[in-house]
Amino acid sequence: MFIHFCLTNAIIYFIGEDDKGGYMDIEQINVSVDDNKIKRISKACKDMQALGRDIEEKEKELAILTKKHQELQERTIPELMQEAGVSLIKTEDGDTVEVKPVISARIPASRTEEAFNWLRSNGHEDMIKNTVTASFNKGQDNLVSRLIQVCEENGFTYNKKEKVEPMTLKAFAREQITDGKELPMDLFGVYVSNKTKITKN
Repeated sequence: MFIHFCLTNAIIYFIGEDDKGGYMDIEQINVSVDDNKIKRISKACKDMQALGRDIEEKEKELAILTKKHQELQERTIPELMQEAGVSLIKTEDGDTVEVKPVISARIPASRTEEAFNWLRSNGHEDMIKNTVTASFNKGQDNLVSRLIQVCEENGFTYNKKEKVEPMTLKAFAREQITDGKELPMDLFGVYVSNKTKITKN
């Protein structure tokens, strides 16, 4: 059992950790504690709370800065570059600025079956990764190679899971778009954006 203690004024509370990872009061003891020590502890607690508030404020500021940075990186600069008719330039400082398309894709959970059916119907079934889990009795190791058939014929309970790896889907979406081939954008959660990359001189 782990023992923790909390100090409040001149009372020490001993707290124990129960078997479920929770906490329960074990004992309360009235003791005499030096006022200076209590003041030091109180100050440290106030400092900790003040830092916590500072962290919250900084996190809010960071979120605002991140949003502004993303706006410049993915919208403002790409639009200015497009207006200028270039995708790569050098700034007055000698830095190289390049805008490249970025493609992301993620199948919505509610449309997984529909997306897999589209992949199969369009000859991309090799992208789908199948994982089948089954329970066999002793001495049935030789049936593993015929997993699905044996399960269905003998009524075994098994779980089948299908998925497309995120990086595989992303590469597939990029290839389809680059080659000008058909791809249901909504079905595969495809998002196309331009991203600015600045290389220092």
